[in-house]
Amino acid sequence: MTTQKKTVLATIAAILIVSTAVFASLEISQQGAYGQQAPVIPASRERTVSVTGSASSSVAPDLVTVQFGVDTEAKTAKDAISSNSQMMNDVVTAVQNIGITKDEISTAGFSIYPIYNDSMPDPTSGIHKSVLAGYRASNTLYVKTTQLSLAGNIIDSAVGAGANRVDNISFSLSPDKQQSMQDDLLSKAVLNAQSRAEKGIDPLGQKIIGVKMVSLSEFNMPQPVPMYYGATMGMADKSTPVFTSNQDVTTTVSVIFLIGDK
Repeated sequence: MTTQKKTVLATIAAILIVSTAVFASLEISQQGAYGQQAPVIPASRERTVSVTGSASSSVAPDLVTVQFGVDTEAKTAKDAISSNSQMMNDVVTAVQNIGITKDEISTAGFSIYPIYNDSMPDPTSGIHKSVLAGYRASNTLYVKTTQLSLAGNIIDSAVGAGANRVDNISFSLSPDKQQSMQDDLLSKAVLNAQSRAEKGIDPLGQKIIGVKMVSLSEFNMPQPVPMYYGATMGMADKSTPVFTSNQDVTTTVSVIFLIGDK
């Protein structure tokens, strides 16, 4: 064998030895890295704790809704509607004059129906017959505004301009405030669930190592709070008194935590 061939063979052998050492070193490093990773726990062997967290807050409403209407009667349907329309236009104008915008006023309902009176019984048959007496038109409006200070003035202005019904007055939260409250309370409810879980498993020598599931409940909005007002309608020197109070808002979450030894 020539000296050149011996040199080539020696070079190849050296490369093979180095490659083998490199691969062996990589395999050992990978095994070491895998050995440092946390073992995967089968689902059947998971240890969990299920907790319900809650959060609540007392919040001042920022939206008032006033429902009022005008009822009119006339011999004909046309006259009942015409009279009702004129009175309702006066009511809307009066409400707008105190600072309520057109966008804050909406129609809740409109109806017209006949009015019947019972006549004297028929002398022969004794049967009572209903007699058409006229028609009643009923128009109902909503005023929904964040200007809570105008609640009493809305009532006074509407009644003073001809509204003969005040059906409902209530306070609630505006959509923007609802969303803000929901985001804030959900975070607090989750933290409450975590705190309860930690207190419950600490005496057992366990700790939270992860979260398996989070279930968010629907946001429990309070029902609109009725507004109470005094019997001072029509008094020129006083506005109808309005009273309201904070509303308690609550939300809950259910969380399943993964737990392990301390």
